[in-house]
Amino acid sequence: MIPSASALRRVLRRAKDGVSLNLAEITVLLQARSDDLDQLCTHAARMRDAGLLAAGRPRVVTFSPKVFLPLTRLCRDRCHYCTFALSPAGLGRVGVSPFMSADDVIDIARRGAELGCKEALFTLGDRPEDRWPEAREWLAERGYSDTLSYVRAMSILVLEETGLLPHLNPGVMTWSDLQRLKPVAPSMGMMLETSSTRLFTEKGEAHYGSPDKDPAVRLRVLEDAGRLSIPFTTGILVGIGETYEERAQSLLAIRGIARQYGAIQEVIVQNFRAKDQTPMRAVPDTGLQEFRATVAVARLVLGPSMRIQAPPNLVNIDECALLLGAGVDDWGGVSPVTPDHVNPERPWPAIDRLREVTESAGFTLAERLAVQPEFIRRGEPWIDPRVWRHVVALAQPDTGLADLSKKALGLPWQEPDQIHEAFGRVDLHAEIDETGRKTDRRGDFSDVYGDWDALREANDRLPSLPSERLGGDVLAALRQASIEPSALSDNQALTLLLSEGVALDALCSLADAVRRDTVGDDVTYVVNRNINFTNVCYVGCRFCAFAQRRDDADAYSLSLQQVGERVVEAWSVGATEICMQGGISPDLSANAYFDLARQVKQSAPDIHLHAFSPMEVMNG
Repeated sequence: MIPSASALRRVLRRAKDGVSLNLAEITVLLQARSDDLDQLCTHAARMRDAGLLAAGRPRVVTFSPKVFLPLTRLCRDRCHYCTFALSPAGLGRVGVSPFMSADDVIDIARRGAELGCKEALFTLGDRPEDRWPEAREWLAERGYSDTLSYVRAMSILVLEETGLLPHLNPGVMTWSDLQRLKPVAPSMGMMLETSSTRLFTEKGEAHYGSPDKDPAVRLRVLEDAGRLSIPFTTGILVGIGETYEERAQSLLAIRGIARQYGAIQEVIVQNFRAKDQTPMRAVPDTGLQEFRATVAVARLVLGPSMRIQAPPNLVNIDECALLLGAGVDDWGGVSPVTPDHVNPERPWPAIDRLREVTESAGFTLAERLAVQPEFIRRGEPWIDPRVWRHVVALAQPDTGLADLSKKALGLPWQEPDQIHEAFGRVDLHAEIDETGRKTDRRGDFSDVYGDWDALREANDRLPSLPSERLGGDVLAALRQASIEPSALSDNQALTLLLSEGVALDALCSLADAVRRDTVGDDVTYVVNRNINFTNVCYVGCRFCAFAQRRDDADAYSLSLQQVGERVVEAWSVGATEICMQGGISPDLSANAYFDLARQVKQSAPDIHLHAFSPMEVMNG
């Protein structure tokens, strides 16, 4: 429905006042045109300027000189607008291998480094081995179990041979995928594109038949990247069949995750461009006014501190000034070496021409690295120690922007050393009762737990508790639990987990009966010692008072010798079990958990070792 003039005036006034906008108001603003659009852009530009001033770089618009590495164009998805993805037969017709070879990767990266590039953008299709036997065979012949293993290996190769910083766009990634790739890339990305489930489930829509375009799956990737403190790029694709309300919902979804985890480093607002030989070839390109409105609304929704990016090659170069006027503060990656393989019909603008347009609009154009400056200045936990040297070798220490006096040069990449050295308050377990803690919170307390308003909003969405009476759902769940607990559905299990009052009494009575039938009335215990080998942790669990950052006053890490001494102490006074746990520290080597377990058994061969948490298993 087209908004009335009065509705637009009211919402524009609220936007001018900086009031938080709701879904309906955002939907209205997305439809602003002509004079209303000019007002909208003015408000958005003012917010952008305030954000750049607060960041310490007023009127500075950034870009990243990069090379584009299309590691594979095979993909298991079938997006209706895409010409990047090809079948094995299609690759054969153009004489392209299923994957880029290591030699080709390094050749392009070296040429980029010689021309001043500092970023290597890895873009590829989603998990092609799941669809194409040719992909599985190519990888297996070279000793790789999957595409992401090859991505990891090529990232390390680029770091060591050229010094370019990998920015990884391999599509949907699991928690373990993200964890495996973080040590080899300072930043990653994946476009949300849209949160519209309709475009994914309805036949004929843009994402129908593409398993990796399920919005719920893609949103989970953004959340997992946030939980792992990975500087992450995302964005929306404008004009692929979504309604204005669906577009507004997409922006709100990104904002919610950005506030909760703080890991979204930039949001790309990309306009749709129809391509020949695709099912969407007849769909009109996104109009410039609609695109400007979306950029401006993205700025207002996402706030002054978010970097808003628009690809400068998807509009005419003179139109870039209009995007700056709508709140853009970043042009993204621009390559002097490689084409935009996703939009090959739209060449990159020459950097000198982009600088001319940017400066004519009253801005300074500055080079940045693959990871936004704010995250470089924060350091850990955002940048993994294994790539930290590569990042600081190219960054200005005060701003985090690219240092123009430095060229990318290869540096060794390696896992942390195997030596376990002690540091910090290693006697905290004893001193805690006498001298106590030196601080009452970890050093990154203000940002590690996310935005508290976002947390409250998330809590408000939790399911409500059931009523006091034993309703039909509770009775059905209790009945199933009494017959065959393993057959409980997810909804039934949730019903029991939320039990209160008489429902909780009934659940406890049933559990007590199961206990009595299973083990009788004997209650057992174990004499053990808890050994926390380190409290350095970069996971932001909101219930935890244990974790510290490495430079916090109460941080510590035990040496293997100290761990062994504590095991011997425990065994000598009758303990039969060691409970071993520690923080998720980026300094732990790949073999650290094995070394710790081995040390326990060498110190007291007959003692039982209870270790490690699922997160520690994943980390190791």
